[in-house]
Amino acid sequence: MAGNDAGDLARRLAENAEAVCRRYLSAGRRHGNYWPVGDVRNAPGRSLFVRLHDTANGRAGKWTDAQSGEHGDLLDVIRESLDLVDFRDVADEARAFLSLPRPDPAPSSRDRPTQERSPASSSEAARRLWAMSGPIMGTSVEAYLHRRDMTLLHGTGALRFHPYCYYRPDEDRPTETWPAMIAAVTDLDGTLTGVHRTWLAADGRGKAPVDHPRRALGGLLGHAVHFGVASDVLAAGEGIETVLSLRQVLPDLPLGACLSSANLAGMTFPPMLRRLYVLRDDDPAGGHAAATLMTRTQETGIECLVLSPRLADFNDDLRYLGRGAMRAILHPQLAPQDVARFLQPVAH
Repeated sequence: MAGNDAGDLARRLAENAEAVCRRYLSAGRRHGNYWPVGDVRNAPGRSLFVRLHDTANGRAGKWTDAQSGEHGDLLDVIRESLDLVDFRDVADEARAFLSLPRPDPAPSSRDRPTQERSPASSSEAARRLWAMSGPIMGTSVEAYLHRRDMTLLHGTGALRFHPYCYYRPDEDRPTETWPAMIAAVTDLDGTLTGVHRTWLAADGRGKAPVDHPRRALGGLLGHAVHFGVASDVLAAGEGIETVLSLRQVLPDLPLGACLSSANLAGMTFPPMLRRLYVLRDDDPAGGHAAATLMTRTQETGIECLVLSPRLADFNDDLRYLGRGAMRAILHPQLAPQDVARFLQPVAH
């Protein structure tokens, strides 16, 4: 956020930091001088911490997300939690919260309170982006996945390609366009609730050289990027690359990518689910999500088994150890009946 107006609004919001958090980060709660929450888009969890009062170590209103590395002020909280783009909209929302007059008459399209229209507009923007995207075959998305050793891409209709997806670094820099992998976030009925964007280099040899190459749009909480239809067995993890790596040796196992550790911990269970596999990333956030799901499944009578990679995550296992090693890693961690049901036989 840039400009004197932004600085003044950020200062005023910081003077009311706890009230701002209660309004826009309602999934969290106060803990001492901090307001922990899952992320700046108001997911449940404790990865992001907002400072509520000035201390020797920092200013009120400043926040940092320990998982993503993102940081900012309370104007950024308003922008991201309501999925706004233009600074004018963010500033209008901040002034409305602070009961400040607008400096200029606002266009009629802005007369409605931002917080009332933003969830609907966010979901509508996600639907438009999904409709504007096309198949991944022969695109930089396919090249990107192949470079990460994900070549069995059948059943990946939840992924699409957009050749010129907008990326807005911040208010100080112009909007850019990059190729992007667009993933459909759906509920258990298959209804689109949002999308997840991964901006890519033009040749698909990696992610685009931007500060935050992954961002979500629309509703994520309780939903996932689904590969296959879950019935009695489901495997769920955080990242798209993680679950697609597992799909290379378990091609018929239904999978869900929840896109963050907080969303994984709060995932919605399919009604017929009897056994849940949790794909654990080798980090503290992954461990916390797995522990939370173990507790939740015990309460509902669902068997919960944690699948752990040998290296940092399952894509590292796939790339550096190979499919044969992945089979050997997964075999003893699967329920015996699922070995025959899902584990791909060795090709002869």
